[in-house]
Amino acid sequence: MSEQLEVDEIELIDFADNQLTAELSGAHDAHLAIIEEKFDVKIHPRGNRFSINGAQRNRNRAAKALHRLYDKLARGEFVGVGEVRAVANLENENISDNSISKSSEAINLTIKTPKRAVSPRSKNQASYLHKLNRAALTFGVGPAGTGKTYLAVANAVSLLLRGQVERVVLSRPALEAGERIGFLPGDMKEKVDPFLRPLYDALHDMLHADYVERRISSGEIEIAPVAFMRGRTLARSAVILDEAQNATPEQMKMFLTRLGDGAHMTVTGDPSQTDLPRGVKSGLIDALEVLDGVDGVEIAKFDAADVVRHPLVSKIINAYDRR
Repeated sequence: MSEQLEVDEIELIDFADNQLTAELSGAHDAHLAIIEEKFDVKIHPRGNRFSINGAQRNRNRAAKALHRLYDKLARGEFVGVGEVRAVANLENENISDNSISKSSEAINLTIKTPKRAVSPRSKNQASYLHKLNRAALTFGVGPAGTGKTYLAVANAVSLLLRGQVERVVLSRPALEAGERIGFLPGDMKEKVDPFLRPLYDALHDMLHADYVERRISSGEIEIAPVAFMRGRTLARSAVILDEAQNATPEQMKMFLTRLGDGAHMTVTGDPSQTDLPRGVKSGLIDALEVLDGVDGVEIAKFDAADVVRHPLVSKIINAYDRR
């Protein structure tokens, strides 16, 4: 009886490629340790065979996570600690590659760019990508580090590379906590570039530097403060307004009404992090109230569980929320 119970508590998995299996385990089995902690199992690698010990439900989820990670490696995708945590989170939320979207033909949630493949790392990120694909205007709202801007930039780059838009326009309010750009040295571009740096970083993470510079020079990629959008019509463009909580209601209305034919617009921000002067309402909060329920507008909300930075960031956000 005891021998039967022991057999029932172990699941064996065999993989074909020993080299990929070593990458799957990670240095000093670091990847396996993450899966063990997430699903409360014990994983013992022996060559290309893994034995998983634990409750049946937990074993099944851990096995599915390992298969998904192995498939990523087999496709030539990079698998690091972040990717392992992401797949474990998705599997823990009982999301499969097929169930994220009703039709894999209608929407591909893995965005392939010249430098990397970008995939959702949580249920809310998957929902966000789905909304980005089907709506002309999408709001991504939630704490820092949840991938709102990164996924929006990846989607915009993908639209540009596939020829679905003619240019990418990335914008931010030129407002920062406790500082005034007038005191910074240089011309206007040199003053505002530091506030737009995260958008440059996201682009360079997906596209080669020389490609980015050529497209910026040609105008196919434009990065500018929100104030520079006044009077324009942004047609056949993928447009992103980042850090939108720092836009005033007037700026937000101006920006949203730039939407032209064939354009896709994404607005991202964290309503709890506004740097606007006391008494000035955030344009992001105002827009979410005004546009709630408007046909063609999608709102994706994130929380601390979606943070893809260091695991401690989620705990920090939760601690501040509790206070």
